[in-house]
Amino acid sequence: MPNRNRPNPVPHTCGVFTSPWPGVFGTDIESARAYGRHWHTTFGFGLMQHGAHRSISDRGIVDAHAGDVIAINPGEVHDGWPLGVASRRWRMIYLEPGFVAALAGGTGPFGDVRLTRPTIQDQTLIRPLRNLLRRLERWSASRLHATDEALACEEALVLTCGQLLNRYSTAASTSEAQCEVARVRERLADDLIHTPSLSELAALVGLSRYQLLRRFESVYGMTPFAWQRRLRTERARALIACGRSISDVAADCGFADQSHMTRVFADHFGFTPGALAASLGLRSAPRD
Repeated sequence: MPNRNRPNPVPHTCGVFTSPWPGVFGTDIESARAYGRHWHTTFGFGLMQHGAHRSISDRGIVDAHAGDVIAINPGEVHDGWPLGVASRRWRMIYLEPGFVAALAGGTGPFGDVRLTRPTIQDQTLIRPLRNLLRRLERWSASRLHATDEALACEEALVLTCGQLLNRYSTAASTSEAQCEVARVRERLADDLIHTPSLSELAALVGLSRYQLLRRFESVYGMTPFAWQRRLRTERARALIACGRSISDVAADCGFADQSHMTRVFADHFGFTPGALAASLGLRSAPRD
């Protein structure tokens, strides 16, 4: 007989796919899970395949329906839950800011430009995006990475990103509050293992602890320590993608242990560190 005291697990599946470039990866998620507030160090854009989804963004609460393009900026706090359906499926591509800068012909971080629409309805953008997703998934699944396949992926990526950036991006404004609490964010990023006290962070910018919390959350959408936890997770992803062992990454990124990192990682990305390592073909990939 079934155990009536044990709750049914929330349906959730996630695939991770790679690309010809170290600064680009993708996900294919079908889930009934509600995600808490989090953010990524990367740009992200993709397509809602079926179902619907509601989330917060820099523009407030937004809804994404099947056929909509979804877009997020580096550092943009968002969450998400199914909207009017039990589950939804979406496919995303994530790009490091420096990679986006290279696509745009620049040489430095692409921090002065942000995507302006969290959801987009544009058939002329959806067509190249679907082609890009197909090509990257085919590349990731293939063991024979031919030069012409990489070139086809690059052409699809440049075409899609060019349309996205030309139509739906703008230079970001920087407010006084952003400049002020950016020093706190930099301090938190400097040392992921030793977290400073709230009093120390407040003294850094000459604010009370209460003022600091309000201003930081107003700018970044979460508290300083929640922001640092998300940074630890993003840093962990980058190190695992470079081939570092998961146990070493957990220690170097300030997690209590590997199990702690796995829980936070899965909550943040929807897939585990082991799934990421396995998708990259790392021989040290463990079972989570």
